[in-house]
Amino acid sequence: MPNENMLDKTNRLIHEKSPYLLQHAYNPVDWYPWGEEAFTRAKSENKPIFLSIGYSTCHWCHVMEHESFEDDEAANLLNRHFISVKVDREERPDIDAVYMNVAQRINGSGGWPLTIIMTPEQKPFFAGTYLPKNSRYGMTGLTELLQTVADKWSTNKEELILSGNKITEIIRKLEKEKVGKANLSKKTVLEAENLLEENFDEEYGGFSGRPKFPQPSYLLFLLGLYALEKDGDILYMVEKTLESMYRGGIFDHVGHGFSRYSTDEKWLVPHFEKMLYDNALLALAYTYAYHATGIELYRNVTEKVLDYVLSEMTDKQGGFYSAQDADSEGEEGKYYVYTPQEIIDILGKDDGSYFIDHYNISIEGNFEGKNIPNLLDNDDYFETDEKIEKLNKIIYEYRKTRTKLHKDDKILVSWNGMMTAAMAVAFRVLGKEKYLNAAKKSVDFIINNLVDEENNVGVRYREGEVLGNGTLEDYSMLVWALIEMYQATFELNYLKLAVILNDKMIKLFWDDEDGGFFLASRTGERLIYNPKETYDGAVPSGNSVAAYNLMRLSRITGNNRIEELAIKQIDFLSSYIESYPAGYTFALLAVLYELYPSMEAVCLAIDEEDLNEIRKNLRHLPLVNTSVVAVKQSYVEETSKFINYLKDYKLKDNKTTYYICKNKNCSLPITDIDELLKIINEMT
Repeated sequence: MPNENMLDKTNRLIHEKSPYLLQHAYNPVDWYPWGEEAFTRAKSENKPIFLSIGYSTCHWCHVMEHESFEDDEAANLLNRHFISVKVDREERPDIDAVYMNVAQRINGSGGWPLTIIMTPEQKPFFAGTYLPKNSRYGMTGLTELLQTVADKWSTNKEELILSGNKITEIIRKLEKEKVGKANLSKKTVLEAENLLEENFDEEYGGFSGRPKFPQPSYLLFLLGLYALEKDGDILYMVEKTLESMYRGGIFDHVGHGFSRYSTDEKWLVPHFEKMLYDNALLALAYTYAYHATGIELYRNVTEKVLDYVLSEMTDKQGGFYSAQDADSEGEEGKYYVYTPQEIIDILGKDDGSYFIDHYNISIEGNFEGKNIPNLLDNDDYFETDEKIEKLNKIIYEYRKTRTKLHKDDKILVSWNGMMTAAMAVAFRVLGKEKYLNAAKKSVDFIINNLVDEENNVGVRYREGEVLGNGTLEDYSMLVWALIEMYQATFELNYLKLAVILNDKMIKLFWDDEDGGFFLASRTGERLIYNPKETYDGAVPSGNSVAAYNLMRLSRITGNNRIEELAIKQIDFLSSYIESYPAGYTFALLAVLYELYPSMEAVCLAIDEEDLNEIRKNLRHLPLVNTSVVAVKQSYVEETSKFINYLKDYKLKDNKTTYYICKNKNCSLPITDIDELLKIINEMT
């Protein structure tokens, strides 16, 4: 936050809507947002571009800002010798993807803040991440780097330009390298599971040492595979991880929701920022786990995560906010930690002692002399403690008044798609209307504000402003949400829009020459190259989600064109998957449809009451490799425009009728719900 002396000194970022860019609006650095103005000035003044990419809840972005971008010496170097450009990676994932790839190719790793120095033609010749202001411990300081580059640019800029040209051409060549087609099989799928098992932490769950990330794509894949293989060892890895994460400090036991990752192997000390996408994907994982096992703990965690999102991360118009910060008043985690005396002062001696014992709070503390509440030493974590729940609410209200927590309140289409999908699936499994209502409001908000009359999708909404041409992630994750909304409600408008936006995505992003989807639209801004993101990291890649959507839409609609493209998309991904199956676990959810038996249900209802009964009873169906179509008889003709085969299905004895097929073998029409559930149980 700017101090009082800085309030009358702003740069161009003051006119932006991005919370991240606005954080830097009071820097003495003469920042530009990404755009022609910056590049034109760089060319006219013959200066290199200093590009800094980050996001508003990034701890090390805050550190670098405080050390360097708020510092007059560093700012003077930047203003004298460079044109400085700030980018919010969450608003411009296309720019971030291009230059993160550069950093990873040059350095073998990347991260945020991402620091790039490049020519006025946007060709990079230096890539790094966080840099201290001055050199220390073998790490080059920003001021030394800037002076070196400035001197080099003035004496031999041709060498830097040549380096930028070479790096750009190498990156372009690598991106254009054609990948062959691999023959995927169950062996490939089981190899992914084996790779995860090799890296599985038997003591604390998860699939790495420190730092330890939740990796929800791993968990969703393993849950999908378990549903098909019924291998208890697969389920064990998921359950151990889900339970350990919940017990640790990465889960906020007072206010709920998950932090981004744990700095230790126990899940105790988190990096305290909370991201919408993590909570969406983890809510899905816990929902799937509850559906697979019936264990109430997983249901409770799902509800706590989604209720946190509804209370703290939801706009009154229905959109979901992006993130909450790790830092409060310049200290990481200050908002979330406590001393024993602080707890006693709030709750009193008896209740305070109960809370302290329950959450392992000590005088010495577990984080910089204070305490992150956790259940690592509490063996009763499976049980719901009503007294603790009441005390949590008191502490929760107290901490909101104790210190402030920055919230990134921009609404991103892609992340809203993930959270809407999570809400819709939770409604299907848990039956709680509030999650369906929240999902409906989110979809309505996105459609009304971020999808135009020609079905072009934007990237971000904030304070009435829509930004950008949607990326592959925006389209694919919105389509995913719409598919889940159709499966939750059987309302045709969701399926219609899913098909329409899926077609638009194909038109804008599909590569007719080499297959796969580009990240950026063919109608959008041209960067130095257009990447095809395939790797499933903290967030599934747009290509993986597109494959999943295509496969599911092909099964729901029976559309041959969609099915053919689904196969082409899996063929495009196949070599990547074959090379390292564990890196493409969300893509493997689409592959499971091809390699394992699937189940399809077609239900014809007499009236709305029967349709509601179908919604209720089909919660018994598997969540994996299953497609459901349900419609009132009076709407069959209209629905057949999108589900062509539906016209072949008829009522039996003028009663609500069910058709269940598994692996292309179908039952006779069923009119008795008990018989239906019996057949489903036999099939699963």
